[in-house]
Formats: sequence, C-alpha cells, structure tokens
Amino acid sequence: MAKGSDLLVAALENEGVDRIFGIPGEENLDVVESLRSSTIELVLTRHEQAAAFMAATHGRLTGRPGVCISTLGPGALNFTTGAAYAHLGAMPMLMITGQKPIMSARQARFQIVDVIAAMRPLTKMTRQIVSAASIPTIVRDAFRVATEERPGPVHLELPEDVAAEEADVALVPSHPIDRPVANPAAIERAAAMILQARRPLVMIGAAGNRPRLVEPLSDFVRRTRIPFFNTQMGKGAVTGGSNLYVGTAALSERDYVHEAIDSADLILSIGHDTVEKPPFLMGRVAGGPRVIHVGYVSASVEQVFHPDAEVVGDIGATVTALADRLGGRLDPEPGLLDLRQRILARINDRAEEDRFPVTPQRLVHDVRAVMPEDGIVCLDNGMYKIWFARNYRTHVANTLLLDNALATMGAGLPSAMMAKLVHPERRVLAVCGDGGFMMNSQEMETAVRLKLDLVVLVLDDRAYGMIRWKQAVDRFPDYGMTFGNPDFVTYAESYGAKGHRVTSAETLAPTLEAAFAAGGVHLVAVPVDYSENTRVLVDELGGHAPQVEPG
Repeated sequence: MAKGSDLLVAALENEGVDRIFGIPGEENLDVVESLRSSTIELVLTRHEQAAAFMAATHGRLTGRPGVCISTLGPGALNFTTGAAYAHLGAMPMLMITGQKPIMSARQARFQIVDVIAAMRPLTKMTRQIVSAASIPTIVRDAFRVATEERPGPVHLELPEDVAAEEADVALVPSHPIDRPVANPAAIERAAAMILQARRPLVMIGAAGNRPRLVEPLSDFVRRTRIPFFNTQMGKGAVTGGSNLYVGTAALSERDYVHEAIDSADLILSIGHDTVEKPPFLMGRVAGGPRVIHVGYVSASVEQVFHPDAEVVGDIGATVTALADRLGGRLDPEPGLLDLRQRILARINDRAEEDRFPVTPQRLVHDVRAVMPEDGIVCLDNGMYKIWFARNYRTHVANTLLLDNALATMGAGLPSAMMAKLVHPERRVLAVCGDGGFMMNSQEMETAVRLKLDLVVLVLDDRAYGMIRWKQAVDRFPDYGMTFGNPDFVTYAESYGAKGHRVTSAETLAPTLEAAFAAGGVHLVAVPVDYSENTRVLVDELGGHAPQVEPG
C-alpha cells in the first residue's frame, strides 16, 4: 500500500521528471514529503507565475512536459498566466495544485475557488483526482495529452485527503506514439504545385520549431534549395546562417522581408500557427501568392490566412517526403536571392552606431557578438523583441526564445533560468525591459540560490516603451506610461548577484563578456534609445501604426 502522494511522485519519476518548480502549501505537504525521498528535485521559486514559465520553457526546449506545483486558491490562480503562455505557445507542461479535503469540509469554503473551471479554457485537460488508485493512470494520460500535437499545458488537482489515502496499484508504463503521416495524394499535390511555381518561398512557423524537427527541416532546405523565411516563433528552426535565409517576419507587412513575400508566387507554409500575429496578410491583393499549409493539424482559416492546399500529418515525415520528390529538381530564383542580399543589408544598417543611449540595432549587434552559436537568448516582451526578431541571426535551433503568442511580460528571466538548467554548458542571456523585469525580478534570488551562471540584460527607459511608442505614433498625448526604477546595480547586489551599469555604447559588449567570464548571476543595466522605432518602423517603412503594429 502506498499513499496517493507516493503514487503521484512515483508516476512522475516514471515519466522521467527530474525537477518540479513552485511554491507548495499546506495542502501539498504529503507530496512534499514524498518528493523528499525521491529522485526529483523540488525547486522553490518566489512566485508561482515564474514556476509556470519555467515549466513551460522546459517543455519548449525538450519536448517533454515541465512540472510545477502550487497550493490551492491564490497559489493555483497564479499559474493561470503561465498556463495561457504554454497554451498559446504550444509548450507541454503539467501543473499540480492542491485542494482542501473533498470527503470533509472542516474549514468550510476558506480559500476554495473552482480551479478546475478556471483552468478549463487555458489547458488541454484539467482534472480533479478523486481516488489514490486512479493516480498512475491519470498521470500517464496527462503526459500523453500534454505532448500530443498540438502540445500544451495540463492540470491536475490533488486534494489533501486523496494525497494521504492509501492504495495498492501499479504504475502505467509509457509507450511510443507514432504520429499520423499525411495522405500521399496530398504530398503529390503539394509537390506538383511547388514544381509549377516560378518563385516558391518557404515560411517556417511556430509548429515547425519543435526540437524533433531540426534535422528534417534543415535537410529539406538543403535538398530543395528553396529560399525561406520564418515567423518570430519559427525563428531558429533552420539555421539563420543559411544562404537561403531571407529574414524574419517580425511585422505583418511593409517590412523588408515582405518584398520577398510579395515577389513569391507560392508560399509553402510549414507549421504556421495563427496564434501568432500574421507574418503576412492574405487576401489584400488579387493574384497574390498561393499558399500550401503543412502542419500536424489542419489550418485555422482566418481572414488573413486561408491556404489553397493542405498537407496534414507529421511535419518531419511530410517535409522528408516532399524533399524526396523535389530534391534536385528546383533552382533558387536568382531574383529572390539577389533580393535576399538587399534585405539583409537593410536589416544590418546602423548596427555599429556609437550613439548613447544605445540603439536597438547596436544592442542586437553586441549581443550577437558575445553569444556563441549555441548560446541562448531569452526575451521578455517589449519593443526590443521586434528588433531581435528582425536583426538577430540564429545559427543553432532554439537559441532565441521569444513569445509571439500570449506575448506576456515577466517571462524572460524565468525562461532564461530554465534554459540554463537544461543547458548548463551554454551561455544564457535574459533580455528584459525594465517593466517586464520588475514583474518577476524576485526570481534573481532563485537564480542565485541555484548557483546559475546567468546574465540578465535590463533595458532601462523608465517606461512601458512599446505602448508609449504606439501612443505617440497614434498621436495621443504622452500620458500614464512612465515610472521610476530602483538602482539596478544595488538591486542586483541585494540578491547576492553582481550589478553593472553600461555608460557608453562601446562598453556594452565588453561588460557582457566580462559578466559571462566571471560566472554567477549578473545584471547589466543599459539605457536604450527607442527613437529608431519611429525612424525605421514608421518613417522608413512608409507605414503607420496599425500597419506596423508590433507583434
């Protein structure tokens, strides 16, 4: 006979879980005790939201669900933003929350909210566990649901009395699941459309950026030699150093990469998920490019995305089958490749300006200079995300982590901490605006306690800069978006980290390099000049705010 909490922890071990993130409460104490004698490390965070972001990022980087734990009521509700982050971003994650005993009610309704109902629209599955004997089956099913396409979060609520209940039941072993492959007729139809096109172009979206797809997608590009671009969350699925890469669609239209999109007569859309802001707009111009959707699931037909053909099935198997039919039969269109050179030259313009406060272009340039090819940059959400999406060249998959789905602030630092735990041998940099950083800055203590080697770059403009910029472009008065900041150097040191303040453009890269070389947790604060937003994203691109609205 084993307690329900023992069965839960054993089932998690059976799934290969090695860490659980979160803040337990009194309703979780049986689980905490079971964890104490297990192989699973309990990583205590300073806020449940950060724990959820960390678990989601584990799923994003590994393809295996990260696990987080909280108490009932207020602790469980603090998971909701992380649940939405994983749900929209297709990141497998398991959330475990506590609950008061369900076979008695000695504390009446104290702290009780309907967490199952709250989680239902934010998860793929949410269940209250009502008997210890059902735990192994439910846990196995939760991991299966979380990892099946489209991946996402699942939630289990374990009441206190069920955690203490004893049962004699075996664990459920995992088993391999083969993903369905596309209909051969659909593959043949797509191949014929591509061969008929004069200027085909590949777009890689969020669902194409899965760890298991790195090799088949890279092989597809090498064999077919079709130029490609990517969405923000598809960035890095295929090496950005390829001579076929034409850019990243950080805006929905009128950016330089859209010159290539507009010149294409067919777009092979691999893994586009319309949860992202549109990388281009269909239906605006008669006679625009035909679109083929390649995905694990059927396309979501939207006003700005309605493909002409679909190939539904395992993306890896699909692109391999297409490469078998197309390899050696296509030549890159010279005009597209010439256009690629002009696009990348424009993107790199002013990347080494020594103006101070630093410009976004210089910021991206210097970060790229200090990060090795396999170094991981984790972005929070702010104006700088567009600049990194447009200008940062990736060479290894999953080395620029950004969120263009929920696009929540506060995730940058926790996601970087998780990236460092998954890849302790690599350099990891968190890039956060001052607004987003302060939303979960308490996790600096967690990073120090975990003895991580981590650098946090905080962009200091003392404002919610993206909204302030949009406010100005829309010709509203400057109102309600500015704030004060702590002394970031002293703030970092109060957590036991090292703090640095950049005082000139030429000292940014050396400061970051020195921080990485020293080891430990470092915060580097740098003032940023966002006047380039208007010069480039409005004036130079000839658009106006609704047309170049940030993703």
